[in-house]
Amino acid sequence: MKKVIALILVCTLLLSLCACAGTQKTGKTKVGFIFLHDENSTYDLNFINAAKAACEALKVEPILKTNIPEGQECYNAAAELVDAGCIVVFADSFGHEDYMIQAAKEFPKVQFCHATGTKAHTEGLSNYHNAFAAIYEGRYLAGIAAGMKLNEMIEAGKFTADDAKIGYVGAFTYAEVISGYTSFFLGARSVCPTVTMEVTFTGSWYDETAEKEGANKLIANGCKLISQHADSMGAPTACETAGVPNVSYNGSTISAAPNTYIVSSRIDWTPYFKYAIQNTMDNKAFEADWTGTIATGSVVLTEINEKVAAAGTADAIKAAREQLIAGTLHVFDTSTFTVDGQTLTSYMADIDTDAAYTGDTEVIKDGYFQESVYRSAPAFDLKIDGITLLDTAF
Repeated sequence: MKKVIALILVCTLLLSLCACAGTQKTGKTKVGFIFLHDENSTYDLNFINAAKAACEALKVEPILKTNIPEGQECYNAAAELVDAGCIVVFADSFGHEDYMIQAAKEFPKVQFCHATGTKAHTEGLSNYHNAFAAIYEGRYLAGIAAGMKLNEMIEAGKFTADDAKIGYVGAFTYAEVISGYTSFFLGARSVCPTVTMEVTFTGSWYDETAEKEGANKLIANGCKLISQHADSMGAPTACETAGVPNVSYNGSTISAAPNTYIVSSRIDWTPYFKYAIQNTMDNKAFEADWTGTIATGSVVLTEINEKVAAAGTADAIKAAREQLIAGTLHVFDTSTFTVDGQTLTSYMADIDTDAAYTGDTEVIKDGYFQESVYRSAPAFDLKIDGITLLDTAF
């Protein structure tokens, strides 16, 4: 009888060890992700691809929650991910922030990381973090590609230099969008000095119909090239139908717009995901407010569509990229733009966010607006000369 009991105990121990080994092999550590939309959104697809890449590299198990609105549903999703055993939870949309903070306070043993947010550096929670990247530099480089294309069309006699107008479909009048379209415009103007730009807004991060209508409105207004900060294929497909060149965002749209797509800038979130996950696994503190750069591999451009891009585009982008890395070129150099005809020497930006978005920090130093220096999320919200807003309801 004793031998039987001993044999049972040994078998039980072996089964337990095998089960543990199997769990470790398949990824015992779990990481949660909350996405505003799903793979149909270029913005969310970019995050999803990075999440999978980071988790595969670190051999952890990702748990993905898609189509989570910017409301209490975000907190509920975060709580469910904690219950599922996730040691760190990420969310990808601006409006998720307050609900991620709520979850961080409720679950202090779990790390919560929020992309595009603004409050981590003032909340003072050891388990709540913001992250963004200097994507305005990528937008600027993409703008150079746009300016090169305008020059090519001008030289071909398709329109005059005075008619070099580009259009931009934006989601909201947030600093993130303003910083994006302004840096794109400044990149274009750095090679095509006569360019002007019109911007229309949709009031949504993802609305294919509204984005397509916005692009068509800009094209009807005489815009010769379109870009966007909106997440569907609406604008690229409108451009393809109209035969108007397009610079997209968050990933290549060449499959849907092979005859008009030029290039796309995007944030590669893989470096940040790996950084936050690894530090969490190692039980190490990490930055409350993290900014990725070109140098960290966080700001990238897709492959240029040589079929559509102007000759010399790759070389022009490479030269500017090297200057950005070296610090000899600054996107928001105040000598390159004016506001109401004036060159700015001072500006108080909203860095420590409050309900009224009150300016609290001097951000012009050494001759340029120091974007992503005092916090990771964009703060550039100036309306510079040369850009016309068609609507500002959003």
